[in-house]
Amino acid sequence: MRTDRFFDSNVILYSVGSDPTKSATSLRLLTEGGTISVQVLNEFTNVARKRFKNSWPTVTGALAAVRSLCTVVPVTLETHERGLRLAQAHHFQLYDAMIVAAAQLAGCATLYSEDMHDGMTIDGLTIRNPYT
Repeated sequence: MRTDRFFDSNVILYSVGSDPTKSATSLRLLTEGGTISVQVLNEFTNVARKRFKNSWPTVTGALAAVRSLCTVVPVTLETHERGLRLAQAHHFQLYDAMIVAAAQLAGCATLYSEDMHDGMTIDGLTIRNPYT
């Protein structure tokens, strides 16, 4: 399982979404492996239940599949403190900054996200939009 790349919540959400191109890209990336944080699991759960109206069995099944493909790292006080510094320094939204912090602390080189600055590098972590 690859641990040098980190997936934002949108990559996980697109893997079960209705856009066939984004879904295929997300599924390919996830199958190759990577790292996510507990925050990603929580964000996926919230959107899958609230916006997509998925049942609990559907959501928990998808979560189990994601966990089987990805290394899951915790959100710690260190993640929180680094995320706060990143949010201030780079004008990120707070939860985006926490994703960047988790990716950095996990030692990842690439963060796949549709929502952030494609090509931006922060202390050795490069953000890539996998859908462009």
